[in-house]
Amino acid sequence: MSAAGGATVRTDFVPGAPRLAYDVAGDGPATLVCLHGVGGNRRNWTEQLTALADVCRVVAWDARGYGDSDDYDGPLAFTAFADDLLRLLDHLGVARAHLCGLSMGGRIILDFYERHADRVASLVLVDTFPGYDASFTAEGRERFVRERRQPLVEGKEPRDIAPAVAKSLVSPKTSPAILQKLVDSISCLHKDSYIKTIEALTMYQPVTDVSLIRCPVQIIVGADDRLTPPAISRKMAEGIVGARLLEIPDAGHLSNLEAPAAFNACLREFLTPLI
Repeated sequence: MSAAGGATVRTDFVPGAPRLAYDVAGDGPATLVCLHGVGGNRRNWTEQLTALADVCRVVAWDARGYGDSDDYDGPLAFTAFADDLLRLLDHLGVARAHLCGLSMGGRIILDFYERHADRVASLVLVDTFPGYDASFTAEGRERFVRERRQPLVEGKEPRDIAPAVAKSLVSPKTSPAILQKLVDSISCLHKDSYIKTIEALTMYQPVTDVSLIRCPVQIIVGADDRLTPPAISRKMAEGIVGARLLEIPDAGHLSNLEAPAAFNACLREFLTPLI
C-alpha cells in the first residue's frame, strides 16, 4: 500500500488462473478501470489513480503475463483479455464500469464492449485503433512486429530493446524523466508472455464497427503519436455519435504519461457528469 498525491493506492489480486494484479485508489460510487498498452503495466496509470481518486474508484490492472499478474501456459487468444476484464469487474462487484484503454488496452475495451456492452458505462480510447483496417498500414504493422518481437525471438531481452522502442513511442519533446519511465516499463516485461501478446494482437483480425457504440466516448491522442497517428483517432471520433476528441500537443503514444495534467483534466471533465 502506498500514498501519493494525497490518495492511497492499494494492490490486490483477482484469484483464479491466471491470477491478476491490480492497483486501486478512491472509493467513489463509480469505477474507472485503466488498461495499459502492450509494453506497459499497471504503474503506467499511477498519475491517474492519484489524481482522480476523489472522483471515483480508479483501478489499473496488470494484464495476464504482465507486472505482478501470472504468466500462463500455451498460446494466447486475444479474446482472453476481455474474459479477464469480465473476471476483474465481477471480482470488484461492478455492474457497469467506465473503461479507459491505451493502445492495446483500447483494443481490449473495444473487444469487451462488443461482447459485454451492458457492463460498460463509458469508453475512453487513448492512442488506439479499432483494428487492422486501412487506417493502420501493413507497413506500420510489419514494423511494429519487427521492432518488438523479432529481436526477442533471436535472443535479446526486453531491456535490450527498451531504449529504442521507448524513443520511437514518445514525442521528441518528452522529458528524459518520462522517457526513462517508459524504458523501465518495457525493461520489466515478461519476455515469453510479451511475445505471445505481440502475436495475439497482430493476428487478431476483427475490426470494431465504432458506429455501433452507444455509450459516452472520449478519445484522447498525442499530437506527436507516430504509432497510432491522430488521423486514426479523428476517424474514430467521426464515426461515433457524440464522441469527444482531445489531441494533446507535444505528446506521443503514451499521452497519459507524457502529459498527465492535460490528460487528467480531460478525464475529470468527461467523467464527472456521468458519475
